[in-house]
Amino acid sequence: MEVKDLERLEDLERCGFQASELAKAARLWLKMREECDVIFLSFTSNLVASGLRGVIKELCKRKEVDVVVTAGGSIDHDIIKSYKKYAISDFRENDIELHKKGVNRICNILVDNSCYQFMEEFIHKVFDEVEGESISPSLLIDKIGSKLNESAFSYWCWKNHIPVFCPGIIDAALGLHLFFYRQKRKLSIDVSADLERLAQIVLNAERTGALILGGGISKHHTIASNILRGGLDYAIYINTSQPWDGSLSGAPPSEAISWGKIAESNRSANVVVDATIGLPLMLKLAGWDL
Repeated sequence: MEVKDLERLEDLERCGFQASELAKAARLWLKMREECDVIFLSFTSNLVASGLRGVIKELCKRKEVDVVVTAGGSIDHDIIKSYKKYAISDFRENDIELHKKGVNRICNILVDNSCYQFMEEFIHKVFDEVEGESISPSLLIDKIGSKLNESAFSYWCWKNHIPVFCPGIIDAALGLHLFFYRQKRKLSIDVSADLERLAQIVLNAERTGALILGGGISKHHTIASNILRGGLDYAIYINTSQPWDGSLSGAPPSEAISWGKIAESNRSANVVVDATIGLPLMLKLAGWDL
């Protein structure tokens, strides 16, 4: 880290509110990189629809993480965005008109139906290669990544032998097309088959850390798997969810301690900010050249 970066961190630490928490997250990221032999990266599908996909890809390309945990839509978007572009629009689009035009809205990102038509053709070709098998999500994603270009995070996970765990893989377009495929041919995705692989990674680790973007199934699968070893040693949360309704997405790191998902030492940061803002800033503060 350069001196100017250190000064910038100290300035933020003195600022208060979420600026101080962001600076804390940057310092924890540096410590995590030094001390943990297994680092988890967890993220929700919407982030892959956004331009943050490029930052996620860089984390995998640079081997900054050892395990990825995500949701099914991330695989959909990774496939599509390897060859197609999404459009940036407005938060207040006319959704009835968009529907008539065959355009899907993710906040202020627009995805044309033709993108999903491409995804259907792509994934059915992959299914053809494993027809008749019972395959785990991580092995299926590995095969998918091997067929994508260098813009895809799953390509770099395949290239760098980073397993991608996706317990909710069928809750996505991929799952819908698996349903269609199974009407005529045999193929099964065995989600439980990845549990042994994930457990062995956790149990064999000296220290584990996690960078968790957003919440949902990706977040829970990451922290819950670490119960097997007494919890994560380090954890960085970046999300905008609130804890007051009892949701896992909004639960802070301190709550995870009660479950044994994060170690009692509680080396954690909880940055309440949109991850498309928070992650690039945190990495920049930690010395990344983005």
